[in-house]
Amino acid sequence: MTEDPGTVAAITTDYSDYYNLNETEDASPCKNGNTKAFSKVFLPTLYSIVFILGIIGNGLVVWVLIRYRQKSNMTDVCLFNLALSDLLFLVSLPFWAHSAMNEWIFGKFMCHTITGLFMLGLYGSIFFMVLMTLDRYVVIVHAQSIFSRNRSAKMGLVLASFVWILSLFASLPNIIFAKEKMESNKTSCASHFPEDTAWMSFTYLKMNFLSLIFPLIIMGFCYSRIIPILLSIKSQKRHKVIRLILAVVAVYFLFWTPYNFVMFLMFLQRQGYMHSCELHTSLSLAVQWVETIALSHCCLNPIIYAFAGQKFRRAVLKVLKEQFPLCFSQCTTLSQQLSERRSSVFSKSTEYSSTQMA
Repeated sequence: MTEDPGTVAAITTDYSDYYNLNETEDASPCKNGNTKAFSKVFLPTLYSIVFILGIIGNGLVVWVLIRYRQKSNMTDVCLFNLALSDLLFLVSLPFWAHSAMNEWIFGKFMCHTITGLFMLGLYGSIFFMVLMTLDRYVVIVHAQSIFSRNRSAKMGLVLASFVWILSLFASLPNIIFAKEKMESNKTSCASHFPEDTAWMSFTYLKMNFLSLIFPLIIMGFCYSRIIPILLSIKSQKRHKVIRLILAVVAVYFLFWTPYNFVMFLMFLQRQGYMHSCELHTSLSLAVQWVETIALSHCCLNPIIYAFAGQKFRRAVLKVLKEQFPLCFSQCTTLSQQLSERRSSVFSKSTEYSSTQMA
């Protein structure tokens, strides 16, 4: 049997049986040579792009929030931990990129460690987005409640600690069963669950529930109560807030729904349904695309949750000006020169038009 060690699916679980789903005594297994060759080029490239963009964006969020930690509130604590979650599984991507291109060479301990970082960051990112949704719900819908009046940084730290513990428990099965395995003269790292157990099915359904169904229920309920209240408020900013809320929900489910759909189809195949080499090959290719799309959501988190806020944008610009004053002074000078040129051109144009009209 063979295994594609490069995909995130292989990171979280052992799909070696899936890749030889149709192998029987009377039938030859499905061939995945083209899929594996594609993954050797595609996955390292995409993982590298996601890694670079994600590190820059989330690193900047962490940097700014640490810089202004004295003024932190519960929202800032949630933002900080969301960025930290994204950074955790971003750190694991170079290891999986190398594994996809060659093989796993980092040893048994690192197999457990990198799998743990990836899964902990993945679930942490999802749970902190849900926590931020609940925080908005309390502030807007239950503005006079005791929870709304006690949204301090300390309360944020308590809730963040709970979320990290919850993320660890969700990640434990993958961490415990992570191990190196030799397949087709190549060493891979994946979570290899015992045969003839319910662990594999549990892992499929757990991912579907925690990354799609659970956030859908929470976000759907909270925002269905938040939006009507915002619509009733006479403020110019309400439309921006509503657009931001809709963007948060739309982007999250746009990036995660394809992944969960493909994972569910793979689960059905593993249960013995839809036996087809064509479908099997299509799914093995599709899972590489949808996993990368789902992972790239971490690059958008800083834009959606942090940079969309005017207060945070000002803090980012202030920190960058303090750290890179020369660059910003040159940019300011260039901007002023361009502004003066536009003013000069406009003046000449106005003068010319006035003369012609006269």
